[in-house]
Amino acid sequence: MKVPPEKSRGIISDIRNFILHKQAIRTLIEFSNAAEREDYSYRIMQRTGIDVTHYSVLNIHRIGIEVPVRYVFEELLSWDGDSTCWPNHIATVDRLDGRLEKIQIFLLGLKKFKPLFNLNAIKFQHLPGLSDDNARYLLFESSGGYPIGIFAMYVRSPIAEHNELEQTQLFFAVGFNFYGKVQRSNLSIVNKIWENIHNRATANILNRLKQLCEWRFQRLQDGRYNEKS
Repeated sequence: MKVPPEKSRGIISDIRNFILHKQAIRTLIEFSNAAEREDYSYRIMQRTGIDVTHYSVLNIHRIGIEVPVRYVFEELLSWDGDSTCWPNHIATVDRLDGRLEKIQIFLLGLKKFKPLFNLNAIKFQHLPGLSDDNARYLLFESSGGYPIGIFAMYVRSPIAEHNELEQTQLFFAVGFNFYGKVQRSNLSIVNKIWENIHNRATANILNRLKQLCEWRFQRLQDGRYNEKS
């Protein structure tokens, strides 16, 4: 019997669940060389029209989810501060006018200060395009504190050549340059620490999304889906 993710109750539980916790499934796609990074960059540009080659950091995380693609995409569309899959006490989500197209994220919910991120929609692909992998995605421009760049949540069917097994392959992609300047991206250890925290939190978010989607879909199949978690 599948169970939903535990809901965080405050800043301490956010730190425990999203930063200190070691995720069950590793999600970060690591580039072994520049050519591999270039290949992934080309794929992103081909699918979304966004060129990420000029970003000093390109982090892509992937996880397989054993539910249909459309179901996972609908879960992404419901993203807000109530989600059990997001550290909302540390990075508080504010959907402007209740819309997913414009989001501000505030550190510790301190809305009197500058947002950590302003996420403005570039494109939402609600229905599969011409490709045969059943792809859908949410693509945002990111500004505010940092990173400065793009953020994408992308879902598609598995590709057999890549040894992907689950019905849905979910990707989180972030391209950014610290402080908005490529030449300063490698000057501070703070950048590396932030990137490591970002990767740990993202991995836990994806693991929780997998757990939530599979739990909810099981309840739906059992005729017991009547609540939001």
